[in-house]
Amino acid sequence: MDLGIEIRRAVDTGKVLFGFKSSEKSLLLGKAQAVVLSNNATKQVKEKVKAFSEMAKTPLIEFKGTGLDLGKTCGKPFNVSILTVIDAGNSKLLSMAEK
Repeated sequence: MDLGIEIRRAVDTGKVLFGFKSSEKSLLLGKAQAVVLSNNATKQVKEKVKAFSEMAKTPLIEFKGTGLDLGKTCGKPFNVSILTVIDAGNSKLLSMAEK
């Protein structure tokens, strides 16, 4: 399975949130099913998101591209450093996160 295709499918058919603040809030409230983090997110953001995802026992997926690549994958014309999956929709993203 291709991670990029599954991310796009989750964006199109499920519910996802973009950005650190919404990610932090959904992790603390236990609503996040998975978090996707671009490889060029700042060190401070990576550390905080990893800590929150461990506390919430939520899978963390590291996207191999930059925030611009992740934004392009999502079909957005802006940088996406963090993507929080609330509902995966028709994608197999959650099964990929468990591996």
